Amino acid sequence: MDISLKNGYEELGVAWRRGCEFLGTDYAIMGGAMSWVSERHLVAAISNAGGFGVIACGAMTSDLLDAEITATRELTQKPFGVNLITMHPELDQLVNICLSHKVGHVVLAGGVPSKETIRRIKEGGAKAICFAPILALAKKLVRTGADALVIEGMEAGGHVGPVSTSVLAQEILPYITEVPVFVAGGIGRGEAISTYLRMGASGCQVGTRFVCAFESIAHPDFKKSFIRANARDAVTTVQVDPQFPVIPVRALNNEGGKKFIETQHNVIARYRAGEMDLATAQLEIEHFWAGALRRAVIDGDVEFGSVMAGQSVGMVKSEQSTADIIQELVAQAASAFSDHEVIRSNP
Repeated sequence: MDISLKNGYEELGVAWRRGCEFLGTDYAIMGGAMSWVSERHLVAAISNAGGFGVIACGAMTSDLLDAEITATRELTQKPFGVNLITMHPELDQLVNICLSHKVGHVVLAGGVPSKETIRRIKEGGAKAICFAPILALAKKLVRTGADALVIEGMEAGGHVGPVSTSVLAQEILPYITEVPVFVAGGIGRGEAISTYLRMGASGCQVGTRFVCAFESIAHPDFKKSFIRANARDAVTTVQVDPQFPVIPVRALNNEGGKKFIETQHNVIARYRAGEMDLATAQLEIEHFWAGALRRAVIDGDVEFGSVMAGQSVGMVKSEQSTADIIQELVAQAASAFSDHEVIRSNP
């Protein structure tokens, strides 16, 4: 191995050592929790390849999560985590399931977790990882007891906020040093990982790149849509009226997205005609996408289903093994550190 590249791997190891030690992994690469995609097979594959797989609990019941953790443990002896939605009506039971299985890390997403939930996770022997979309909340979560943070930019797939990953990193990384911080959103190559590590991140979270892994159970048509897509194809859902708020979701533009806009106009017109009250109208709009993600991921309905994807989808060129994806990311990150070393040595 070229000496400069060898140094690059060594520098990479130093740069994400804190993240690796926190996760208990070879590489500080977390798998993004993607509903219907981040299940036992992909999660175990990520962990077995040296990364940190994360089960997407989503709307699972306690019994389903219990079975999923058990099945994942049968496929890997390496550390993995579970992502729980804070608004889930069975959140307390789901936390108990994680703790009973001695899951080492619980990721809390989809809202601001309570101090009590974080405390229960920590007292149960697990680490609590929380999402922080702004610096003020990041500081509050650290004070509340979060063991690590994930900052995710709008380039990510699924439900997103309004700020880009690069801006969030500049706003948050210099000021949160008490706990490890993992950067997410639009990360498709190792060079990006190396950049955020140099800015102070302890690691990164990657989702979209893993959708087309051989171990991913996503429908072949779902994977084909990723491979064919460009970054500009991954767009956020459109809100046609502020009175009827829509939580932005980034997905590939398709007929379903167009139908959603038509549905909003239709429902709003019926509301204004006095055919339904405001709450009913808002609920009908909210329920439009119910089951749409499963139809796309599992059934392969990529025309009318919700094909959630981050803007890094343009970097997904083919199906690969999970191990190859991770090794590619690691090699790119190490090479970037190597190039950085050459530049410093030859100003």
